[in-house]
Amino acid sequence: MPIATTRKLAGALALSLGVTLSACGGIPTHRGLESVNQPIVERTNYTLDVAAGAGGLSVPEQQRLAGWFEAMDLRYGDRVSIEDPMMNKATRDSIAQLAGRHGILVQDGAPVTAGYVQPGNVRVVLTRSKASVPGCPNWDAKSDANPSNATSPGYGCSINSNMAAMIANPEDLIKGQTGTGETVVSTSNKAIDSYRNQAPTGEGGLKESATGGGS
Repeated sequence: MPIATTRKLAGALALSLGVTLSACGGIPTHRGLESVNQPIVERTNYTLDVAAGAGGLSVPEQQRLAGWFEAMDLRYGDRVSIEDPMMNKATRDSIAQLAGRHGILVQDGAPVTAGYVQPGNVRVVLTRSKASVPGCPNWDAKSDANPSNATSPGYGCSINSNMAAMIANPEDLIKGQTGTGETVVSTSNKAIDSYRNQAPTGEGGLKESATGGGS
């Protein structure tokens, strides 16, 4: 009898311990206010090799490149660079003119891509970035217990996912835009100075007006 009782108690204790451990696995543990769910920026390189001569790109090659830009929906946030072993200025100017139709400037230096550029060709590289927040939404918390006063596993998913979706250039999530050195302080101060220098409306006294009699 004592042996049977002991076994029942041990079994109950093991079951209770298992339930406790499973509950602890769903309790939030991150106590910081910084979101664990941060945006991830992924870059993808697309390439097109075009034939180029001493005078740059021929008209058919320019049309082919222009069609590729259209098909790729070249837009703000994309980066265009050139891998040209000859470093021909005429070729760069031709490509820059086509990219400029979409408001894109040709960047200096090209990322490393697979394969080699054949002689007589140049490689146009289009780099496109995409931002996302992996693992969101996160509903890992299986318990309402929160003895550590920690943030929920899904904390930050909403705002960071919205930022990743709305920011036009995902690269800005990694490094913000640098200034151009131009200042608009003098322009913005024009309205302020005009307001401050304006004479008060009542400075010259009130105008007299005749009070004509009515019927």
